[in-house]
Amino acid sequence: MALATILQFAEGLSDRQAADAVRGRIDWKYLLCLDLTDAGFDHTVLSEFRTRLLNGNAETLLLDTLLTHLRTCGLLKARGNQCTDSTHVVAAVRSLNRLERVGETLRHTLNVLATVAPDWLHSWLPPRWRAQYGARIDNYRLPKTDAEREDLAAQIGVDGQTVLMQIDAAVQLPWLTALPAVKTLRQVWADQYTDPPAPPRWRNVRDLPPTHEQIVSPYDPDARWSSKRDIQWVGYKVHMTETCDPAHPRLILHRETTVATTPDDQVGIGKRFVFLKAIFHNA
Repeated sequence: MALATILQFAEGLSDRQAADAVRGRIDWKYLLCLDLTDAGFDHTVLSEFRTRLLNGNAETLLLDTLLTHLRTCGLLKARGNQCTDSTHVVAAVRSLNRLERVGETLRHTLNVLATVAPDWLHSWLPPRWRAQYGARIDNYRLPKTDAEREDLAAQIGVDGQTVLMQIDAAVQLPWLTALPAVKTLRQVWADQYTDPPAPPRWRNVRDLPPTHEQIVSPYDPDARWSSKRDIQWVGYKVHMTETCDPAHPRLILHRETTVATTPDDQVGIGKRFVFLKAIFHNA
C-alpha cells in the first residue's frame, strides 16, 4: 500500500486510476513484486490506508524505517552535511480577490446553514439572497467600476452581519455558533470590515490585518497567500532537510508542512536536531 501510494503521487493518479494501474500495468506489478495475474485491490483500500496512517499519527513511520535501513547500509553518517529548503504547496481552492472572498464566504455559510438548519434559515432568509448568493461568486459577473464594487462590498457586509446576528439570536440552536463555516464567516468579516455594532465598512488595504492572519478561501481556512522569489501561491509551504555530502546520495531526512507565510528560518530547527540526533544516536 505504501509503495502504491508513492507511485500514485508520482504520477498524479486518482485512487481509482491507481488501482487500475496495479491491475493492468506491468511496470507497477514489477515494482510491487506482484504476479502478472494478480487481481490487485479495490480503489477504496488506498483511502482506508491513508486514513489509518493519519489516525495513528504514523505519517513518518515509513520514513523512519527507511532512514534506519539507510544508516545500516552506511549511506547516512554522523556529523554529515545537511541543508534545508522549502517549496510551495498549492491549495485545492480558487484564488479569490477580496470581493469574491467575502461573497463566496457568505454563500458557503448559507449553503451549510441550508443543510443543517433549513427550516430556521428559510424562516428569515430574504428572497433576493436566493438569486444573489445562489450561484458561485465570480469576478467575471461582478461590477467593473470601483464605486459599484464598493457598494456591493458594503451590501455583502451588511448581509453577512445579518446572518451573524440571526445566528447569535437563535437561542434554540446554540450549536450554530460552533459551525466551522460560521467561525470562518466571523473571521473573514473581522478581516475585511470594520467592527460592529456600526454598519460594516469595507476596509482600506492599509487597514487590513497581516497576510498571515487573513483567510483567503472559506473552503480551506488554513491556506494563506505567500510568495517566495518569483513564485506566488495560495496554500502551504513544505520544508525539507536533506543530506548534501558529495560522496553520498542526497537523502531527504525530514519534512514539515506549515502555513505558506512561515519564514524558512523559523521552522522547527530544534525538532529537526532532535530527529537527526535520534537517527545517528549509535553512529
